[in-house]
Amino acid sequence: MGPKKHLSFTALRKKMSVTFRAIPDGRQTNKTKVSIHDALMSGFACMHFQEPSLLQFQTNLQEVQHRNNLKTLFDVEEIPKETQMREIIDGVDSEYFREIFKNYYLRLQRGKHLESYQILNGLYYFPMDGSQFFGSEDIFCEHCLTKKHGDGHISYSHQVLQGGLMHPDQSEVIPFMPEPISNEDGQDKQDCEMNAAKRYIQKVCAAHPQLGLIMGGDSLFSRQPLIEEILREKAHYLFTAKAGDHKYLWEWIEAYPKLNHYSYSDKEGYTHDYEWMNQVPLNGREDSIFTNFFRYQMTRKEKSGTEKIVYKSSWVTDLMISEKNIQILVRTGRCRWKTENEIFNVMKHHGYYMDRNYGHGKNNLSFNFYLLTLLAFFFHQIFELTDRQYQACRKKFGSKKNLWGKLRAYVDILIFESWEALLDFAMSPKEGLVTWAHAP
Repeated sequence: MGPKKHLSFTALRKKMSVTFRAIPDGRQTNKTKVSIHDALMSGFACMHFQEPSLLQFQTNLQEVQHRNNLKTLFDVEEIPKETQMREIIDGVDSEYFREIFKNYYLRLQRGKHLESYQILNGLYYFPMDGSQFFGSEDIFCEHCLTKKHGDGHISYSHQVLQGGLMHPDQSEVIPFMPEPISNEDGQDKQDCEMNAAKRYIQKVCAAHPQLGLIMGGDSLFSRQPLIEEILREKAHYLFTAKAGDHKYLWEWIEAYPKLNHYSYSDKEGYTHDYEWMNQVPLNGREDSIFTNFFRYQMTRKEKSGTEKIVYKSSWVTDLMISEKNIQILVRTGRCRWKTENEIFNVMKHHGYYMDRNYGHGKNNLSFNFYLLTLLAFFFHQIFELTDRQYQACRKKFGSKKNLWGKLRAYVDILIFESWEALLDFAMSPKEGLVTWAHAP
């Protein structure tokens, strides 16, 4: 059984097509044989099937059978050459993608698939993290970030600040439209994660004014200016706060006679210690905001009798802390790693080729390829949550790598009228071939 109709592959793809077809095309009419829609959708198809060479395979299939899966599955009328595809995608304003991310989130919300992502009543955890998706020693543009190395040479990169909804009990993450970390018109001052975070928070809160967000991030973000920006947007925060980054706060905490404390030992022999204090100064400034501090330490007794620290960390938040919520707050703070492990790591090392340089372009090519890759990842996360047919295929093939290897092999040699037909064939390829052979 597939997902609800509004979350099916076809429904999601059609929404994407509507958005792509609405993008204004400023090219000369005699140079528009390949539409913006066909170029973007062809790029998305490559990312969806985790196959950078899909266009070549589909072109070969078109030459033999005069039909192809780019048409049947993705509604592509004219298959672009790779150079054409890059040129067209390079000229597309990345902001047009924002509507797609928001729409897919709303579809999940409509299907009540996000209720299990609530951390506290009506609040969702939204951690942010940065990563590089393009790097070069000699290709660059005015928007590139630059780094001067010890031997004098300069390297160039494009980076992104990525956020999404996460929960410690949910393996899937819900990615949102990211914020590029890039220089504006070759400005001397380098853009950075902190500046990108301010822009990102404003955009996310403007796009989702009714969504109760707990913004998360590492100790870099637990600074007063960013926290004040979050509170102005009527959102919440839960940031890591390291001792080295918050000396005044740590001195204040260590000087306090006794923090609130809760502790227990589990069946596996681990001891869990929670400490917290509400309304403490974040820094030593006269206008310092007051925040709520908590920390956690997990220890295990060794055979020698000594206590070994297995894990420890500390955080600040505007949410009032009590014995009732301290454990879920700690579990939430600890799941911040999902941004790196479940988005960036998966997209770099598990078939999505995020850090492969598909092309730099002159305008938006590099970032747009990142967005197409992220949308493919988003599709697959939605299927993991909602599509029993896809889930059955995942179970059958054991790993995503194996599953997508099989699906690529099938679309390379056969035409499928729908995504569902492809998954049906993947579940029973022998029966599918028999049906195929006896088709009129």
